[in-house]
Amino acid sequence: MGLSTGHRSTPGGKPRARGAGVPFAGTPGEHNAITDIAGVEVGYTTLVAGEGALKVGEGPVRTGVTAILPRGRQAATEAVFAGAFTLNGNGEMTGLPWVEETGRLHGPITLTNTHSAGTVRDATVKWMNRQLDSQQADGNTFWMPVTGETCDNWLNDMNGFHVKEEHVFNAIDSAAGGALEEGSVGGGTGMSCYQFKGGSGTASRTVQLGGQCYTVGAFVQTNFGVRHLCTVAGIPVGTYFPYTGGQTHRYLQGHATDQGSIVVVVATDAPLLPHQLKRMARRGGLGMGRSGGIASNESGDFFLAFSTANRAALHNSYEVAAADFLGEFMMTPLFEATVQAVDEAIVDTLFANETMVGRDGNVREAFPVAEVVRLLQQHGRWCDPDSL
Repeated sequence: MGLSTGHRSTPGGKPRARGAGVPFAGTPGEHNAITDIAGVEVGYTTLVAGEGALKVGEGPVRTGVTAILPRGRQAATEAVFAGAFTLNGNGEMTGLPWVEETGRLHGPITLTNTHSAGTVRDATVKWMNRQLDSQQADGNTFWMPVTGETCDNWLNDMNGFHVKEEHVFNAIDSAAGGALEEGSVGGGTGMSCYQFKGGSGTASRTVQLGGQCYTVGAFVQTNFGVRHLCTVAGIPVGTYFPYTGGQTHRYLQGHATDQGSIVVVVATDAPLLPHQLKRMARRGGLGMGRSGGIASNESGDFFLAFSTANRAALHNSYEVAAADFLGEFMMTPLFEATVQAVDEAIVDTLFANETMVGRDGNVREAFPVAEVVRLLQQHGRWCDPDSL
């Protein structure tokens, strides 16, 4: 009895929140990851080098690239239906106007730091062109890929532009299904969450609808929140651990302002149309709110949702096509699954992490897992993972 190994910890042995006894609602998929949607693959390039004082262009380096391939490498240039939502716009996610216009998304979704977004976006276009044969790659190809960013300059030499084309190519080419590493990997390497160490996280939920089983998966890159807002399983755990790591946020009338950001990618195999996927993307913001996120003035909060269904219909760009989709009154369970998966993915970025020292000796402490577990037990909000 008890949770599977993959639900307890990452492939590298880092603890996951569910394995530590956090009582999340809903039923996760096999790997409790966005890769539980068949065909979805994820790859990372993680860059960690140097220590000590910042020397722009030299380091220290704490950054990377994440690649999410909705149809995997074998069909990486094929489209999926998609929808997006911006909760607060202090950030960048390229390609969203075209997603909004057409309801389609082509190619890998890539995540990185703020000042590397242009490089990563352009390298993704180059990678996509390389997938075409000589007849297709005739100079008329058109790609508008999605690249999201969050700011890692508290730990990383972000103005040193250490992410290069080859790092993007490696992240995409190494993408795979199955269990995923979490925490300080890929684009999340140098990120913070509630003034603890944050980064990359994922989770999934299965949903029974109309006699069919569908899966909703979420992937997050967290870089948001101030300590007192942090909430796990409904308990305001952040209030028990006052932040003492230095003034990394501006203050207004004694209150720290939440300057960070989050990128959320939601995937499903449920047959949905673009407007329905946009509705799911909006619910990602509710998942962010469960952990304490408030989408403050200086935060960039971007949410993207896609469906791997209707593959044949998406090939018919020059003729009448037929597509399956769920009725609107079937959407609520998918909304609930989205909120649950996003919340768990965010909390996992805290649990599956370690203290990191970056530029100028700046520190992001690891989440105090043992102490948080004791708090949950005291409040009756802990579940023995061996009993599940």
